[in-house]
Amino acid sequence: MTACPLGHGARVLPADSMPTQPSAQFARWRDADALVPLDFRDGHEGLLVTRYDEAKEVLSDRRFSQQPQRMPRSDAQLDDGFPGGPLDDAGALAVASTNILGLDGEEHRRLRKAVTGRFSVRAGRTHRPRIAEIVAEELENLIAAGPVADLLEHFAEPISIRVHALVLGVSDDLVDRYAQCFVHGAPPQDRHDLLREAIEVRRADPGEDVISDLLANDDLSAAEVEGLLHMLSMSGRDTVAFMISTGTVALLDSAEQYRTLVADPDLVPGAVEEIVRFCTMFLTVFPRTATEDVEIADRTIAAGTTVSVSTVSANRDERRFEDPDAFDVRRDARGHVAFGHGPHGCIGQQVARVELDEAFRALVTRLPGLQLVSTGQHEPSPLANPVATYAARPVLVTGWER
Repeated sequence: MTACPLGHGARVLPADSMPTQPSAQFARWRDADALVPLDFRDGHEGLLVTRYDEAKEVLSDRRFSQQPQRMPRSDAQLDDGFPGGPLDDAGALAVASTNILGLDGEEHRRLRKAVTGRFSVRAGRTHRPRIAEIVAEELENLIAAGPVADLLEHFAEPISIRVHALVLGVSDDLVDRYAQCFVHGAPPQDRHDLLREAIEVRRADPGEDVISDLLANDDLSAAEVEGLLHMLSMSGRDTVAFMISTGTVALLDSAEQYRTLVADPDLVPGAVEEIVRFCTMFLTVFPRTATEDVEIADRTIAAGTTVSVSTVSANRDERRFEDPDAFDVRRDARGHVAFGHGPHGCIGQQVARVELDEAFRALVTRLPGLQLVSTGQHEPSPLANPVATYAARPVLVTGWER
């Protein structure tokens, strides 16, 4: 690996990042180089990708492997919210069989292909009417919880878990337990027991959903069906809840931006892309390790070097986005990497876009006078995962009459 202009001192992810205001350290690193030294928890010294073009290049280059899964060091507090605990043999096999985030090549493509159809653009359109109903119901619950209520607890999280259950095929009578397991935190065995019940319900009564598709796929073992469902239940749902709550903070921090959408709700789809860019959740995505020497940014990354892409930094790269630290709902923010990029890009991003569109459209049309009271999002955020994602925090809002 050729020398970095910042010298030999490896670095850790800073602890002073906030969901709408990344640490200034990212800008300093980005100004210095596209690739800067980064320490990993196992003692490995690798690299952090700070710029947009290089981020897309690494994320799409199949010469980078998901293994080994080294996690970056950080000065930030870790708060993953999920208790540990033992798993029975079937649950352990399920988890070990289907770690899509840790697989490469044909095995990754095989498992990913088993679920992607239910998260397509077409699937998002199909689910939109029911998603709009869920959003409307949860908006009324938010208002009923007022006159000051937590938008995360009473709007963003319920939407995210109910839509997740809808797409996956978790039956209505199991949704409350599903929320307890995958929003509020439950021991691993409780989660797997709940998913097994959901699978058996769909085995007896198939539908147009992920579980039914998995059960109909002769290429999948029982462990892979359970494991894929567990992986999907643990992934993406929290991103939607984070984006609804944090996007609302960004809009209300700049009241003019919220008023712009109130005056013209047709701007919401484009505003969603700006919200996702500006409020990117992943300080870093799952790291990649070079399987051979790779040339990136006129430098040689030696085989065996782990590279972690900062999507937070890449989405604030002035080489790609003009005045990137400004929040502008009229900006064309398409092309951001908030959902990742390449073969491991977010499976559920199209359905997520529908959820976000419906949620923000409902807020600006139904609650034009919405105001921010307080939020933990204005403070440095603990991490919700060792891979380095922001943890969603309460967002207290008001501005309606009960």
